[in-house]
Amino acid sequence: MNLNFKPLEAENVKEIIPFFELRPNKTCDSVFLDSFLWRKYYHVRYAISDNRAVQWLMDEEGVMHSAMPHCREEDLPHYFYEMVDYFNEVLHIPFKVYLADEEAVEYLHLRESEYFRVTEQEDLKDYLYDGDAMRNLSGKKLHKKKNHLNSFLKEYEGRYDFRRLCCSDRSDIFEFMDRWCIDKGDELDYHLNYEVEGIHELLKNCSYMPVRMSGVYIDGRMEAFTVGSYNAYENMAVIHIEKANANIRGLYQFVNQQFLLQEFPDAELINREDDLGQEGLRKAKMSYNPCGFARKYLIEQIGCERPGR
Repeated sequence: MNLNFKPLEAENVKEIIPFFELRPNKTCDSVFLDSFLWRKYYHVRYAISDNRAVQWLMDEEGVMHSAMPHCREEDLPHYFYEMVDYFNEVLHIPFKVYLADEEAVEYLHLRESEYFRVTEQEDLKDYLYDGDAMRNLSGKKLHKKKNHLNSFLKEYEGRYDFRRLCCSDRSDIFEFMDRWCIDKGDELDYHLNYEVEGIHELLKNCSYMPVRMSGVYIDGRMEAFTVGSYNAYENMAVIHIEKANANIRGLYQFVNQQFLLQEFPDAELINREDDLGQEGLRKAKMSYNPCGFARKYLIEQIGCERPGR
């Protein structure tokens, strides 16, 4: 089977980007940047198949798995089963997919299949928000957010500066991230360590990346920054990273709103990723009144048989 898997690196961006956003998919995995940020955590490798799809091979704590192919919807059955065959005939193990998007699961009729077990990964669903509501903080449910924002604007009037960031600002971001990590202290768990490493890798290679970055400076020092990308197929902004000095009231609300206003003024949907099952993150994300969720699924092959075999 002619699938040549290789590590995902920054210089691969131009080769891979054309295969994203080709079909319905509202998860954060529908854009390239998420795969890059977490490539070391999942030991991500990829292969281009027939110049029509990107296939994925990952290893998390010794467990081999894949992701849904990035390809056109009509090609999804072919490339899904290509990876089933790869796992069965080359790796000699049952096929497994983590974080399968709901649109692909439905299109492939996997819930009805006797050959696969489909299990929702509840803690890994992405939070989706209405773009206009997030930009305007409109409505009763977002009234507290608006109050926090107004408090920030009043207290720091004339002292803050919202800026679009580029590669040359990496030293400011590194310095801010060092302070942010120190403030987190014991809260900086296993996942956050990999996220911080992913941010460092992004900033070292940001000239390659389809990324939008902004920061907030107060009295000349960076106190918040955020990173996002755009899914044109879904008209959806994906907010991958949002870090701020938690001691400054309203700063999170300010950087969140301004980033959307400046960089994604017309995005209908905002994807703010998952909560990793963390209660604090769940409460924070629910407090913004999501309009829905991008649900994700674990797909496990039952035995080493599949339709047509």
